[in-house]
Amino acid sequence: MVPVADAEGGPDMVSFRELARRLVADGIVETISHQRLSKIARDDPDFPPVAKIGSSNAVDYRLAAPYFRTRVTRPGWRSDLKGKPGVEE
Repeated sequence: MVPVADAEGGPDMVSFRELARRLVADGIVETISHQRLSKIARDDPDFPPVAKIGSSNAVDYRLAAPYFRTRVTRPGWRSDLKGKPGVEE
């Protein structure tokens, strides 16, 4: 069965919770939370457009999947393991 969005050519809008679940299920990312998606959406101007639906944020999965496939990640400094950046031990 073809999803309605694909059959009609419209957007495949998903909540951030569903986006996180699908990105992991499709093997695009190893792990991600809806909270992390909210932060990325706020901080990255290249994030796909976000629509407010009630109290939830939604994004078109057909735009989000390619964004995450090509997104370059820069893991943060682990201050719990290495101390503050720039401080020599």
